[in-house]
Amino acid sequence: MQLTVLGSNGTYPTADRPASGYLVASVHTALVLDMGPGVFPALLGTGRFPDAVLLTHGHTDHCVDVLSLFSYLRFDALDRWGVPLLAPQGVVDRLAGFAAAGPEHEFFRAFLPRVIAPGLELEIGDLAVRFGPVAHPVPAVAIRVEARGRAIVYTGDTGPCDDLVEFAAGAALLICEATYQGTPGPDRYPHHLYAAEAGALARDAGAHALVLTHVAPPLDTAVSVAEAAAVFPGPVRHAEPGLEVGL
Repeated sequence: MQLTVLGSNGTYPTADRPASGYLVASVHTALVLDMGPGVFPALLGTGRFPDAVLLTHGHTDHCVDVLSLFSYLRFDALDRWGVPLLAPQGVVDRLAGFAAAGPEHEFFRAFLPRVIAPGLELEIGDLAVRFGPVAHPVPAVAIRVEARGRAIVYTGDTGPCDDLVEFAAGAALLICEATYQGTPGPDRYPHHLYAAEAGALARDAGAHALVLTHVAPPLDTAVSVAEAAAVFPGPVRHAEPGLEVGL
């Protein structure tokens, strides 16, 4: 497998960094995990077309570029219709509503929607995919992709969640949200992680390497990497767009 970072900003894109989006690909299968704003043109730049799009949740910084992909399918890639679109309950309906798509609309031929939830396991091409629990205020999942005994785990958005340690156990690569820096106080927002918490999750899960994502745009990502590295003994990097990691 290979991970290619398409975008990684938390909350909103900036000029040089789209919001969340990741390409996980084997020789035969390509999956896109999340499609935040700016991710679609980055995906085009890879030359890979997704065999499926997997959305962790329905916040716009993780899903809105599905609409750009739909426009591409609708006007320039009709031969590629039927892309599986996997998302938690309600997400596809919201996207379809924005496209004014009723039940017979071509949105539902360009995409093949499927509702996902923690505990679901399936195979897409030669990749095994599982969905796990997270702590977020809307229906949301973490994603584990495995091939040949190696796993990439992507947390999506989450606050502290004990179940994630087991879900990410032994991951060759953990892509973990790290929205904040410093030390969480008693009034902390409970649905995002601090960089040191991302490091602790990677350590406790026995992950081999850690890639930090969803860092708030105004923050210095080098500080986030340093805070996570102070807790996690393995390699730590920030998910810079264009970063490629082979497993």
